[in-house]
Amino acid sequence: MKGQAKEKIIYHILVCIIGFSMIYPLLWMVMSSFKPTNTIFTTASKLIPKEFVLSNYRTGWKGFTPGQTFAIYFRNSLFISLTATFGAALSSAVVAFAMSRLHFFGKKFLKAMILVSMMLPAQILMIPQYLWYLHLGWVGTYLPLIVPSWFATHGFFIYLMMNFIDGIPRELDEAAKIDGCSYYRTFVVIILPLLVPAIVTSCIFSFIWRWDDFLSALLYVKQTTQYPVSLALKLFCDPGSSSDYGAMFAMSTLSLLPVMLIFIFLQKYLVEGISTSGLKG
Repeated sequence: MKGQAKEKIIYHILVCIIGFSMIYPLLWMVMSSFKPTNTIFTTASKLIPKEFVLSNYRTGWKGFTPGQTFAIYFRNSLFISLTATFGAALSSAVVAFAMSRLHFFGKKFLKAMILVSMMLPAQILMIPQYLWYLHLGWVGTYLPLIVPSWFATHGFFIYLMMNFIDGIPRELDEAAKIDGCSYYRTFVVIILPLLVPAIVTSCIFSFIWRWDDFLSALLYVKQTTQYPVSLALKLFCDPGSSSDYGAMFAMSTLSLLPVMLIFIFLQKYLVEGISTSGLKG
């Protein structure tokens, strides 16, 4: 028993050390947001600031243009993330239901293509997509960031929901068919309510990915007033003059709050959705 207790103690100590080393950069950024800008890198080795200041948050929130606070970038990010997330969850659920319950020609091939799309690096499609959106006249708008999500372009979400639907007894579909329900009504009334954990899981991932997406916004968004938070943060860094790292760290800290709140309040759905448990007996 003593040997087991020692092993548990050593195990927890190692886990705490590894966990702290992983979260240390985040803690350093949060603490640096409370340091005076001119002391951030001179006291970089010290995590706790000697003097806590809130001027970085006031300066960062003022933004870069008179009359336009940093709230405009949060509004842009929320608009992009919420609309893209809603479209991704809805379209993926519809496709997953069709792939799991319906029988049609080429179904196996489409399933294989879904798996291939999950393995394909996004960088390979970057240039063709940009040329396509440029031809459509979408460059300079939010359309390239939102519209593709409404057409089930996320293979991971489709595959996740397919596995979840496969765990739902088909007897429910048959009972609904006997009662006169069509495929559409069966999906809306029977499958969709039971699919909530997988849908919420997809929404969490989609929101986080879109909220943190820097490269896509850099490619397609041109006007400063249309920048999301991920792109607006780079405006604090000016290689030609001085950079306000204190304000950048302050706004970076605030940008973490939506993601953290979503993860905290929806964590139970995340675990349940990933386990693809289907119905509980």
